[in-house]
Amino acid sequence: MKMYVSNRRETPRMFENGFLEFFSRVHWSVPLLFFVPIVTAFLILAFQRYGMQARTAVVLYFSGLVFWSLAEYVLHRFVFHYRPRSEWGQRFHWMFHGVHHDYPSDPLRLVMVPSVSLPLAGLFYLLFAAVMGVAYAAPFTAGFLTGYLFYDMTHYAVHHFPIKGRVFGRLRELHMRHHFQDPEHGFGVSSPFWDVIFRTELQQAKSKVADTSEL
Repeated sequence: MKMYVSNRRETPRMFENGFLEFFSRVHWSVPLLFFVPIVTAFLILAFQRYGMQARTAVVLYFSGLVFWSLAEYVLHRFVFHYRPRSEWGQRFHWMFHGVHHDYPSDPLRLVMVPSVSLPLAGLFYLLFAAVMGVAYAAPFTAGFLTGYLFYDMTHYAVHHFPIKGRVFGRLRELHMRHHFQDPEHGFGVSSPFWDVIFRTELQQAKSKVADTSEL
């Protein structure tokens, strides 16, 4: 069964309004321009303002990375692949993630637009600060946002670069199978770890995995 509309490198129109249409598209480098300075600022705060010891900061930073991998899995499985019943809900879902499955090689709707990612990052930071305090939240959020950047860059790479190798080649294979064989499994993009834990890993392929070229 065909699980996409087009696998060509094209960007379908989403809005009639030109202003909204313009801001629904984003180059893959934009998250780096926004979030690398934010990650750097949080790390500077941890050391200079809060006087945190390096060992503590490193533990919190890598804890944030791990927590992102869980958040990535949960968001992809339960939010991005949620199937609303209402017409407006279906439209919103298509704009948020469905368009990516319909046009998986669209280069301008692959990484998250800043109008969504920045508010979400702010909400996560407020949550972390409320739970662990602003000092500990700084390096934890830095790790969390580093994980997000790794996810976005990996996601773009597996769709648009012929990456190979034991690690990234495997990530690319799994994500292509998620798109073209079984969209109900394989929700981890930057890591298959949580798919294994929650038993949603992709089963052995029965046929050759689809490439990102036209099928």
